[in-house]
Amino acid sequence: MKKVFMVHGFNGEPNGGWRPWLMGKLASDDIWACSLPMPTPSDPKKDEWVNMISDSVGDPNEEIFLMGHSLGVPSVLRYLESLPEGKRIGGAVLVSGIIEVIPGKEKYSKINHFFENPFDFNHIKNVCPNIIVIHGEDDPAVPFTQAQKLSHDLSCELIPVKNGGHLNGSSGWYELPEAYDALIKMINK
Repeated sequence: MKKVFMVHGFNGEPNGGWRPWLMGKLASDDIWACSLPMPTPSDPKKDEWVNMISDSVGDPNEEIFLMGHSLGVPSVLRYLESLPEGKRIGGAVLVSGIIEVIPGKEKYSKINHFFENPFDFNHIKNVCPNIIVIHGEDDPAVPFTQAQKLSHDLSCELIPVKNGGHLNGSSGWYELPEAYDALIKMINK
């Protein structure tokens, strides 16, 4: 059975923005979906977030698909790094992801520990060969250049969203067809 696990961002909540809409769309396609309630979203701890994903997924396999938004993206990447060689998941959709410290954003100091070590992109690609990055071209929270770097480092498709902002509820996004289409593309591969 295909399963989709969604990971919200810093100060986020499982049922914020477009996640309820996406879960409904996937349910109508008979695809199981869950938006994880990440621990202490206003003071996130990398290990706790990775453990939450790991505990929720259980035994990783090619029927599992992950979707991260904002801080959910490095959380998904760190989870993928933790998978042993030989394990694979079906794919990942990475939305508005922050992948490195943003200078001058003091309010993000609580999440900088997610970026202390470089990501092992080769290992990530081995355990998750299907990845798509989606990012608002005018994201005020995470510069679009981070999406360009991420898609380059992962050798994957980048879907820019014109006037997308941070692609969250605060930016007016309660539906995100690009995310649904990306998942369906992977699932039907």
